[in-house]
Amino acid sequence: MSAAFQSSLAQFRRIFDQLATKAAARSHTHEPVHEEIQALAAAGFGRLRVPVEHGGFGVDLPTLFELLAEAGRADSNVPQILRGHFTTVEILRQSPSPEQRTHWLRRIANGAIFGNAQSEPAADSPDFLPTTRLHHVAGRPVVSGVKYYSTGALYADYIRVAAAVKDPEDADAGKITFAVVDARETGVTHDDDWDGIGQRLTGSGTTRFDAVPVQENGELGRSKQNLRSIQAFVQLVHLANLTGIARNVVDDATALIRSRVRTNLHALSKQPTEDPEVLAVLGHLYRHAQTADALLVSVANSLERANQVAAAGLDAEEDYARNFIDVSAAQVTIIEAVLAAGAQIFNAGGASAIREGTSLDRHWRNARTLASHNPVIYKPRIIGDFVLNGTTPKSFYDRVRENSVAGAP
Repeated sequence: MSAAFQSSLAQFRRIFDQLATKAAARSHTHEPVHEEIQALAAAGFGRLRVPVEHGGFGVDLPTLFELLAEAGRADSNVPQILRGHFTTVEILRQSPSPEQRTHWLRRIANGAIFGNAQSEPAADSPDFLPTTRLHHVAGRPVVSGVKYYSTGALYADYIRVAAAVKDPEDADAGKITFAVVDARETGVTHDDDWDGIGQRLTGSGTTRFDAVPVQENGELGRSKQNLRSIQAFVQLVHLANLTGIARNVVDDATALIRSRVRTNLHALSKQPTEDPEVLAVLGHLYRHAQTADALLVSVANSLERANQVAAAGLDAEEDYARNFIDVSAAQVTIIEAVLAAGAQIFNAGGASAIREGTSLDRHWRNARTLASHNPVIYKPRIIGDFVLNGTTPKSFYDRVRENSVAGAP
């Protein structure tokens, strides 16, 4: 590791410590994390995956996901806020346009943060075309529409917007494009109206676009490889975050047990720190965290290998399919483990542990919210179909592939 990266790493961890001290209170006050996101950007967190030649650190995927897990341990809102940013970096790393790649990666290396505005509650066609549209005003491409799930946009300098090309005379009419707009441009309106039970500080609310100009080099095409790698990458960000939550459960349970001065009539020890049942509770929580840790490392390395195969110019379809299955299996197991940990932490304390001021419920609420972002109920069937019948798994990105503005011939 370079000296510059080591210096930034120390800064990241100081910011994580600051986040951790405020996370429990913020679950009640809903104080945004603007200051910490800006501090992370200034320290270079946003350029972790930007190649060295473009001014970044060029870290591998296992390193990125480990740092996202550390961030999630401190405050699980942070990795989700930055999920769209790091996804954009991955798209740009694989962009077939050298000019576009250089233009945006250098801006990110200089501290720019990207937000996401892709998902909508409904689409206007079975091909997942968004209702948000790209059209032209006075010959300039602009974006108009409403996004109801725009995670990170509230904290961003730029927003990557999924839009349908609507001008009939456009050769790409009826297809999806991914357009970059300035988050502070006139015509962009953010409403911090996300009301989920968890992850309340992610800015995952409504964003309105009223003829917002698309930035220069701002129409991001998608290549086949790009789509294949992104479908696993976006889930790995959530899994890293869930892993961080599991680690934080162990932290909070340890502190809770050490702070106890009373025990139960039926306890085998007068000291909670020596009570076999209480120790076993902590052991199970640690087991859940270790399960998440091990699986995160495994699937991060698997995706890194698939990307290396593709980067070598070889056919990586089988590698990406296998990685998607591995990520799906990890998703099932990690979600089960972290939700169990979020519920079982209360067994480490008495009735006082359920007081609102402890904020221990935030772990389960945040984990449940992350788990619901990509319903896990479909994964075992997908895995079984692949193992038994060799059926290649499908994803949203496969569904839009034929309807996306191409990024490569």
